[in-house]
Amino acid sequence: MEVDSMYLPVPVNFIFIGFEGNGNQDFQLHPDELERWFMKIDHIFEHTRVPPIGEVLALFYRTSVDKVQRHHLPTISHINYNFSVHAIQMGEKVTSVFEHAIKVLARKDDVSTNRDDVDALWQVDVSMMDVLFTSLVDYLQLENAYNIFILNPKHEKRARYGYRRGLSESEITFLKEDKDLQTKILQSGNIPEGILALDKIRRPLYEKHPMTKFSWTIAEDTDTAEWYNIYLDALNNVEKFYRGKETADIIQSKVLQLLKGKNEDLKFLLEKELKSGDLSNLHAECLTDSWIGNNRWAFIDLTAGPFSWGPAVGGEGVRTELSLPNVGKTIGAVEEISEDEAEDRLQDAIQEKFAVFGDKDHQAIDILLAEIDIYELFAFKHCKGRKVKLALCEELDERMQDLKNELQSFEGEEYDENHKRKAIEALRRMENWNLFSDTHEEFQNYTVARDTFLAHLGATLWGSMRHVISPSIADGAFHYYETISFQLFFITQEKVRQVKQLPVNLKSLMDGLSSLLLPSQKPVFSQRMLTLSEDPALAMAFSVARRAAAVPMLLVNGTYRKTVRSYVDSAILQYQLQRMNDRDSLKGAHAHSRSTLEVPIFWFIHGDPLLVDKHYQAKALSDMVIVVQSEEPSWESHLQCNGQSLLWDLRSPIKAALASVSEHLAGLLPLHLVYSQAHETAIEDWIWSVGCNPFSITSQGWHISQFQSDTIARSYIISTLEESIQTVNSAIHLLLMERTTEKTFKLFQSQERELVNKYNYVVSLWRRISTVTGDLRYLDAMRLLYTLEDASKGFVDQVNATIALLHPIHCTRDRKVDVEFDLTTIPAFLIVLGILYVLLKPRRPKPKIN
Repeated sequence: MEVDSMYLPVPVNFIFIGFEGNGNQDFQLHPDELERWFMKIDHIFEHTRVPPIGEVLALFYRTSVDKVQRHHLPTISHINYNFSVHAIQMGEKVTSVFEHAIKVLARKDDVSTNRDDVDALWQVDVSMMDVLFTSLVDYLQLENAYNIFILNPKHEKRARYGYRRGLSESEITFLKEDKDLQTKILQSGNIPEGILALDKIRRPLYEKHPMTKFSWTIAEDTDTAEWYNIYLDALNNVEKFYRGKETADIIQSKVLQLLKGKNEDLKFLLEKELKSGDLSNLHAECLTDSWIGNNRWAFIDLTAGPFSWGPAVGGEGVRTELSLPNVGKTIGAVEEISEDEAEDRLQDAIQEKFAVFGDKDHQAIDILLAEIDIYELFAFKHCKGRKVKLALCEELDERMQDLKNELQSFEGEEYDENHKRKAIEALRRMENWNLFSDTHEEFQNYTVARDTFLAHLGATLWGSMRHVISPSIADGAFHYYETISFQLFFITQEKVRQVKQLPVNLKSLMDGLSSLLLPSQKPVFSQRMLTLSEDPALAMAFSVARRAAAVPMLLVNGTYRKTVRSYVDSAILQYQLQRMNDRDSLKGAHAHSRSTLEVPIFWFIHGDPLLVDKHYQAKALSDMVIVVQSEEPSWESHLQCNGQSLLWDLRSPIKAALASVSEHLAGLLPLHLVYSQAHETAIEDWIWSVGCNPFSITSQGWHISQFQSDTIARSYIISTLEESIQTVNSAIHLLLMERTTEKTFKLFQSQERELVNKYNYVVSLWRRISTVTGDLRYLDAMRLLYTLEDASKGFVDQVNATIALLHPIHCTRDRKVDVEFDLTTIPAFLIVLGILYVLLKPRRPKPKIN
């Protein structure tokens, strides 16, 4: 039979911090309720591909794809992801460390006022939190799985907080206006090391990931005691370091840390702006309540925020203030209801229930049952599981006792059987209630609030698997090459003598392109400068592709604006450049190499604001990448973050370029895009568009996360597996269509052993690759890809050879006459022979008489 599907194991850890009963709202998760909800999450789903997308910002801002298009590889793949979910609940000590870190590493978002406002907005330094998360993953040795942290910390202040990389808008303004502070930073030779840079310590939580559909582990405080002591001391030192410092000192310390840090994009931009003395082109990043780290971890903080981001107007799946589950608004809302609110809700429920009775006469038993229904529903929502009991609940408890007595009175003989039956059923139902009692219930998980929260949390974590861990990729087959040759064509309007004189940070660009490769791949760079004034063919191609469009915009503040945008039409430009390439004017030395992939990157440097296809800074095409750069430092985009338009720096399109090159290499797409089988198209969900990577909108960073590096590796692996399955299935189909006969059967038996051996060899390679990828050892899986290609081809060759042997026999004709003999055949033959003898016997010659 043909191969229908293949499964790749994916180990995932969901790590809960602040859910042991000491976090926000003292909320406690129980293993049974978590399993009950998480078993409903799809643990197996297909790898999907997103067909070429039309204009994303078309009318109504809905993403559309071409559904009638033919694809080399299927949109819904033969490859399935099999997720093994391991839920880990951290203890009180880990929760206290994160709560302390949020408190210590938080700075006021607005530094223009010195008063301590309880409702102020605070920003937590996510670069320092990165150290904390990475150290915990390393300490527990969880790096061989994908780790999603769910935080529920207590926050002492009523104020909101969020996570940000770099400076806030207020801090940038403060730094811009304080020239002495700028000079002090530039002259400072002592740049502090990372305050939380500590030696790595390890204590594994488990020997191997359970690799089951769902499992639950509680990390005891003894498992993390050493980590707790070290990082609590480190955070106390940070608190002492910042204690009593003025705003200028804190900003200086933070800027020096950024200049010393590993974020090349921030470092380059800060150095450039500080040296120029004009910080007007420095923009703050978004405050978020979730983050994707550089390693295999991401987190959501349910206490932080809420925040919003996504398209400013229109669009779907935008991140709103209600996108993430909120403990305070679900669990907390139940516990914090006041006596007056409870009384009002009870009266509303009574009026609503008894409104259906109207003015008609009703039996006493029906009125009692209606009253019981009201109290049961009210207690279920507002009395059960509360720490501080409402006085109203106590009154209802007494009333329920009275109702029981009244129901028991219906057992007398003077009442009819129907009334007795209703009363007995109500009493049986009330016997199992424990809605108003003071006794602690072992499980408090069957409340509307908890179920609503857990359902929302499950949906959010399923989204993390779909968008972060195993996202959809672009349509196409993406293969592994040992060498990637980046052909950089810098196209300027006027002649530039040297590449170094171009307004491009070549070091950052080359480092970024190199980060897209796997450790076993080698990058090769070549730069070439082209001038439109000296190359008529190129100038003509650019002029033909350059167009203008009137783009209507509705800004975040409700202002309508019609802008005329100058842009390059990628389809026209690609066609023109392909014509030039046919004349070998742009081909590289490795154009026809099997081990080297050439990636032509056409980088247009223009003075006036210029985009690609109306809305982009870069675009990945089938055989090239197009990037445009202009001199506008603050371009107002169609995206917003927390009510403010996101500004793009068109002078530095490195982030957009890396995203497009990764799409060209391995099919990586922005984090908000994923294929939906229900819609048969791409849908958007902006919740996970976070982190300082090229695929996020909330940060200006472009560092590839380990999540994305693994997606690149899996893209190469899945393309080879998919093609192998298609190849094997095509060979099996040929065998199924082959007509069998008695004579060909013996010949087929002579080839059967070789066919089975070659097929089993391919299957063994599939299983081996699946096992290796399940351990996240993608480099080891890469080494098997060429072997798999050869094995698949060997099986097909064997099938073709077998069929070639069978065909001559099928084409041979047997010339013979089959005559059947029976008892009537012999007399018939004798009669025919007799007639022939009479007719053909020789006659005697007559004598001739003259």
